[in-house]
Amino acid sequence: MRSKPIVVDLDGTLIRSDVLVESGFAFLRAFPLRFYAPLLWLARGGKAMLKTRLAEHANIDVSVLPYDPELIAWLSEARESGRSLVLATASHERFAKGIADHLGIFDTVFATNETINLSAGKKRDALVAEYGEKGFDYVGNSHDDVPVWQAADCAYVVNPLPGVARAAHGNGNVERVFESRPSTLRVWAKSLRLHQWLKNLLIFLPLLAGHFADDSHRVLAAIIAFITFGMCASSVYLLNDLLDLEDDRHHPVKRKRPLAAGAMPLLVGLTLFPVLLFAAFGIAFAFLPWRFGAVLGGYYVLTLAYSTVLKRRVMVDVVVLAGLYTVRIVAGTAAIGAHLTFWLLAFSMFIFLSLALVKRYAELHSMKERGLVKTRGRGYVASDLSLISSLGTSSGYLAVLVLALYIQDRGTTALYRHPQIIWLACPLLLYWISRTWIIAHRGGMDDDPIVFAARDRTSLCVITLCALIFWLAI
Repeated sequence: MRSKPIVVDLDGTLIRSDVLVESGFAFLRAFPLRFYAPLLWLARGGKAMLKTRLAEHANIDVSVLPYDPELIAWLSEARESGRSLVLATASHERFAKGIADHLGIFDTVFATNETINLSAGKKRDALVAEYGEKGFDYVGNSHDDVPVWQAADCAYVVNPLPGVARAAHGNGNVERVFESRPSTLRVWAKSLRLHQWLKNLLIFLPLLAGHFADDSHRVLAAIIAFITFGMCASSVYLLNDLLDLEDDRHHPVKRKRPLAAGAMPLLVGLTLFPVLLFAAFGIAFAFLPWRFGAVLGGYYVLTLAYSTVLKRRVMVDVVVLAGLYTVRIVAGTAAIGAHLTFWLLAFSMFIFLSLALVKRYAELHSMKERGLVKTRGRGYVASDLSLISSLGTSSGYLAVLVLALYIQDRGTTALYRHPQIIWLACPLLLYWISRTWIIAHRGGMDDDPIVFAARDRTSLCVITLCALIFWLAI
């Protein structure tokens, strides 16, 4: 039996996350107007002061952090066999002790405090001073762990960063390598929410509604707009997931998002979202009219406001969501140099308000099924279900009324030779809206309604029939 203690690193090893980044975004969420404060703390006192101040101002729910289950199972077995477990981390001692207390398997904690940032060589020196050279085994994952492995008896490597495994093996004392990461391509696709790019197909609606599909220049502009809008949207999704880490981890579905689950490192998300954002605006201003860039900027600002503040305001959140759907149509209009019509704008606002309310209704329904009274991070309560349903169905039916009035407009006759055929689309939309709400009422709406429609066979049939009706009316 080995008597030497097993020393375990925290960030990226015990948890598939980084406490410094977690606490930084927790601070930004709590104090968005003080976004500059961490930079000042870092400049004045280095990482030790930064981590200490964040620990004083930010709270992290350690019970929902993405722990590595395979590693914890192995550590628990080692402890049962008589091994002493030590948590040694560069994270602040407040968070480290909270995690140790939550897991209940560690005997000792070494961590950063206001005077020392316990990382790399400093961690090695502290452990050697306590246990002696080769007096402990060490579990880590990063380049900062390499000097600690050199001083350890046995090295254990967990989901190593690029180049770390090779450096660790260079010491000749690697006992085991733990690999539990999912497929990188799948993680990236899910993190960027490529399936949500379906919403950006709304950019092509002005192209079709204005009968510009035979204009190759406008078609190319719409395609570029679709790509840039998707990049911008993915950037926003990443930022939103970083800001919502804790709330997502308490959600039965959202906790599986890569950043919340630890499948994608927080530093990757932190780096990727500005890269996508700058690339999107660079392409937009290089190849599209400036109006499109302005709309894209407005979308980003509105989405940022929604992610940080507005989504916690009752009813404001659904109106903003409807607006974010509609902005895609405005962006498509700006990209092809067309004019936004009253009818398209009115129809969009009503139909998308209905879909936004469907989304909120589905979340409330799921919450009620789990026996909860109030949503986490939202202002809704379970008793709001009936009111939201009433508002949502009314808004959807108003969208159909707008379509009916559009058929009677004089301008419609200039675009369609047989505008009366469009009347056939009205009962189809009434059916689809009613069916969507019934599905939500029965608890079957477990995704964004537009994404649901893209995967639902009946919805696709309705969309196809509506497209055929408009084509016959031309």
